[in-house]
Amino acid sequence: MSTNFNFINRNVFDLDDYSAEEILYILEATKGMKEINLREYKKIPTLKGKTVCTLFIENSTRTRMSFELAASRLSADVVSFQESTSALSKGESLQDTVYTLNAMGIDLYAIRHSSPGSPQLVHKYSGKPVINGGDGRHAHPTQALLDIFSIWEKIGSLKGLKITIVGDILNSRVVRSNLIGMKKLGATVTVCGPRTLMPGQMEEVYGCKVQYDLKTALKDADCVMGLRMQLERQTEGLFPSLEEYTKHYVLSKDTIKWAKKDALIMHPGPMNRGVEILPEIADSTQSIIIEQVANGVAVRMALLFLILGGKA
Repeated sequence: MSTNFNFINRNVFDLDDYSAEEILYILEATKGMKEINLREYKKIPTLKGKTVCTLFIENSTRTRMSFELAASRLSADVVSFQESTSALSKGESLQDTVYTLNAMGIDLYAIRHSSPGSPQLVHKYSGKPVINGGDGRHAHPTQALLDIFSIWEKIGSLKGLKITIVGDILNSRVVRSNLIGMKKLGATVTVCGPRTLMPGQMEEVYGCKVQYDLKTALKDADCVMGLRMQLERQTEGLFPSLEEYTKHYVLSKDTIKWAKKDALIMHPGPMNRGVEILPEIADSTQSIIIEQVANGVAVRMALLFLILGGKA
């Protein structure tokens, strides 16, 4: 594989900005970072003197903590920003917040925000590289990278794989980024869910297959990913009840048998156990859900290393 890629000071807004070869290079870098995480002493000095800001203006547990762990393990300084304890809660604009943070010497921003396009604005105001940790319903590229890495690590390649993603497709930023990355690496992706939770023109825009019947969608799948039913959006009346959803779309022992016998079971979290996935599947030997969480730290370490020009 060619190594003539320049990641220094690049943004990660979504995976459409990266070629298949660049994504594979990130996966290789992630493999190396995961090996560091398995050591007894996990910290290396490769980003000493750099400062990373986790600018999270929307709640998060896994993503924020994994960014902060990733930066810390590379010996970068971390500034953890949360809206509830900031001047944003007093009416300060995002622009002025970034100007203030920039004056303190931030080298890279990892941002989560409820509004699509926020990472681009932070880059515009700061002039610094930005990694999108989730912007509204739009994109979540680092989650997609860790999902892709989790499959790549287990199987060796995504080329020719059948991957089925089940759940609230309409409101998921995870699925959009995964569709871009998985397709670039040669997978065939099927999305499945209720018609009212399925955006229009998915096949035309993303080149995926759309199914509304779970059995058909799971047939011969190599990987099955459940998506969180976004309970906070059920007030919009897009589905009669959670019980009705579970009846038709839950991942269980009875439904997962329609996929390949050794199909990988995945979920980006947080899970609503008993709604979109049953514990018997989430905790099964086929499940790599906990590994996805661990891989999130390694993926973000790899991106920070590549973007900030870390020294091996």
